[in-house]
Amino acid sequence: MKKTLAVVLTMGLALAFVGCGKETPAQTTETAAEAVSDAATEAESVAEEVAEEVAEDVKAEGVMTYAEFAAAELDSEVVVETYVQNKQSWWEDKATFYTQDQDGAYFIYEMACSEEDYNKLTPGTKIKVTGTKSEWSGEVEIVDATFEIEEGNFVAEPVDVTDLLGKDELIDKQNQLVSFTDMTVESVAFKNETPGDDIYLTLSKDGNNYDFCLEYYLNGSDEEFYNLVSGLEAGQTVDVEGFLYWYEGANPHITKVTVK
Repeated sequence: MKKTLAVVLTMGLALAFVGCGKETPAQTTETAAEAVSDAATEAESVAEEVAEEVAEDVKAEGVMTYAEFAAAELDSEVVVETYVQNKQSWWEDKATFYTQDQDGAYFIYEMACSEEDYNKLTPGTKIKVTGTKSEWSGEVEIVDATFEIEEGNFVAEPVDVTDLLGKDELIDKQNQLVSFTDMTVESVAFKNETPGDDIYLTLSKDGNNYDFCLEYYLNGSDEEFYNLVSGLEAGQTVDVEGFLYWYEGANPHITKVTVK
């Protein structure tokens, strides 16, 4: 806002300068052109600065970068600015979110949240979260959290991490929106052995098996998607997208499946 105001003032001063002097028509035209050119240059410079800030996702004072969050001790207080990517559940004024910024992702578990605010937190919404860094079966998350809605919007594109399957580096993408290409369906199983709950999907790549999950609270109410996943057959080739959740190893929560 301040930078926008600066541009407006710059343009206004340029025009005022042109109108105040006693000059010939030719001189006035030349002076006006120079003033407008200078103002345009200033506006372009400000626009570049704003673009750089957006690209870098500059943090407010007292807010951690993702690197600082990753380095923080478990059970310590953390403050992050992040963007809602998807919502898993809301119950009794507590909500669970998949969030991400340009550098990394944060799984926020049972954050204090009214139903009214939950409905406001659509994908891309920027929030400032204060809570405790925790871990459960390998999944790093933020618990006992509160939040504030801030100005800004960011929706992540999935990052293809197929080549990281089976490698230690995969955990560096934990909780991010990721994709896997040309995976082979090995098996489909239901939690409690009955449709209507989580679906456990085993996919393979280059002879190795990997676990995936359709988390019912996340998107099980999408009947079309639930039926698609439950109807997959061994031997099919699929591309998969989802959030890289961690449960004693990589256990992506899938959000999209494309049968090839």
